[in-house]
This record gives sequence, C-alpha cells and structure tokens, in this order.
Amino acid sequence: MHLIQVLLPVRDNAGQAYAESLFQTINATLVGAFGGVTAFSRSPAKGTWVNAEREKLDDVIVVEVMAKTLDRRWWQAFRERLETEMMQTEIVVRTYAIERL
Repeated sequence: MHLIQVLLPVRDNAGQAYAESLFQTINATLVGAFGGVTAFSRSPAKGTWVNAEREKLDDVIVVEVMAKTLDRRWWQAFRERLETEMMQTEIVVRTYAIERL
C-alpha cells in the first residue's frame, strides 16, 4: 500500500491565488482515479527555500491518496500536467510505503 502526497502551491509565481476551480479539478481527478482524496487546505504549510541566493517563501497545501500499487507513469504525467497548468518548475509528488493497521 502506498500513500502518495502532492504539494501544491496556493499562489502562482506572481503571488496571485489560484482559482478554487483548479483545486476542485485536481481533487475530482484523484477521486476518479483512486476512489478518494484527502486535502489539507485549511492552514497552508509554509515553505522557505533559497534559489539563486534569494530566499523564497511559499504556502502549499497537501493532497494525498492511498493506492494498492504505485503507477509511476500515471503520477509522472499527472505531475507534469500540474507543472504546466500551474506554471511551476517543479511540483513535489512523494510516496511512502504504508502498512494499514
């Protein structure tokens, strides 16, 4: 069993909030593909990193799904689509092997 998490920026590179419909579409896609999704969106996580010697700040929400198997091609295509739609250099998609208790 795998827990797959997607870290999504709340705002674009110009600081404008993404439309709620974008997040609704992402959720609908994940529910359709995996039967459910959990979105941690009430209190965005705060990200800080240095890029080209400049500190950058970002708020992100985390969406996650559980899947019996890991379809790496599907997730790569999904990540690339998000990067294009959200005009981001990189969207983090990570997975953890989990054991249901």
